[in-house]
Amino acid sequence: MRDGVKFHDRLYARFLLPLVPASVLPNHLTMFRMIFTPAVVVLAVMQWYVWSLIIFLILAFSDTLDGSLARVRGQVTTWGKVFDPVADKILVGSLVIVLVMQHLGPGLALLILGLELTFLLIGWWKIKQGKVVQANRWGKIKMFLQVIGVSLLLLGLITGFQGLFHISSQTLYLALVFALVSLLAAGF
Repeated sequence: MRDGVKFHDRLYARFLLPLVPASVLPNHLTMFRMIFTPAVVVLAVMQWYVWSLIIFLILAFSDTLDGSLARVRGQVTTWGKVFDPVADKILVGSLVIVLVMQHLGPGLALLILGLELTFLLIGWWKIKQGKVVQANRWGKIKMFLQVIGVSLLLLGLITGFQGLFHISSQTLYLALVFALVSLLAAGF
C-alpha cells in the first residue's frame, strides 16, 4: 500500500479494485464522470428520474473509486488533482441547476452554485500561482452530503413522498456548512 491510503481505500483494494483492469486509470474514471454527466442532466430534464438516479449514483461512486484507485496503485497525478473536483462540481452543479432550482428553490441552488464557483475560482487562482489545491476531508464530506441530498431529491421525485424533499433540502444546507468549513480549513 502507498502513503496516503485511507481505510476505505484498503477495503476497496481488498474487494473492489481487483475487479478494475490495470488498463483503467483513475483519470479515465474522472473523464467518464465528465462525459456522462450530460446524460444524467438530460434524463432529469426528461423526468426519467429512476434512470437519472441510477446513473447519478454510478457517476458519484466513480468519484470515490478513482481516488482509491489512484492512491492504492500510486497513480496520483496533477491532472487528477485538478480535474477530479471539477468533474464533481460539474456533476452536482448541473443537477442543482436542473433539479434543486425547480424543486427546492432558487435560494438554495444559488448558494450551492456560488460556493462551488468560489471553489473553482480559488483553485484556478492557486494553479496560476503554481500550486494545486487538494480536496480536504471537509470538502469530501460536503461532496458526500451533496450526493445524498441530490439522491434524496430524486427519490422524492420518483416516489412523490414530500418528506424526502425536506430531508434533501436540509442535507444540502448541511453540505453548505461543510463547504464553508472546507474553505476555512484550506486557509481561504
